[in-house]
Amino acid sequence: MTQRKWRGPSIFRGFALLTFAALTTAGCATGHMADASTVSSPGYHGNYVIGPGDQLEIFVWHNPELSVKVPVRPDGKMSIPLVEDIDCEGKTPTQLARVIEQRLKTFVNDPVVTVIVNDFNGPYTAQVRIVGEASKPHSIAYRQDMTILDAMIAVGGLTAYAAGNRTTLVRNENGKQESLRVRLDDLLKDGDVAANVALRPGDIIIVPQSYF
Repeated sequence: MTQRKWRGPSIFRGFALLTFAALTTAGCATGHMADASTVSSPGYHGNYVIGPGDQLEIFVWHNPELSVKVPVRPDGKMSIPLVEDIDCEGKTPTQLARVIEQRLKTFVNDPVVTVIVNDFNGPYTAQVRIVGEASKPHSIAYRQDMTILDAMIAVGGLTAYAAGNRTTLVRNENGKQESLRVRLDDLLKDGDVAANVALRPGDIIIVPQSYF
């Protein structure tokens, strides 16, 4: 019999195992975990909010010397000519444009500002995280009407050792954590589109390793 080689744990796999163990324990105490495909979960249609790592293009009408392309720093702020440390995180592009206009009024008469987002990350709390036995576990920016199939495409699918049908979707709903079972094997291997579920900002997808 061919034995599978042991692979050293990664940060993502360690996190996934610890989280999955905690969820399994909680599930035993509260009963059977619901299948995500049977739970109503309409797509999220909120406005996009800016987060660290986003690349912004600031256009100031009639002031090309103030129009710049800048990144949002890890602290959620950015700086432009004449104005430093503008808090961006959690604001929509339109809201940020109005803030910049107020800050520029000291130097420019009636400034008109437009903010364009060129590279999307969003705030950390709104990103979708895929951990465990995904081919490339990482966080991805949530996009409107994103499904778990979209997330799996973004991370390159599952590893050969994944127990796809035991995947857990962890979601915060009105301040309460909810855990749902996802049937990724049925979706990815058998083409069962009924197993595809809508995602929401902040969802965590935990793909466990097969027992054998």
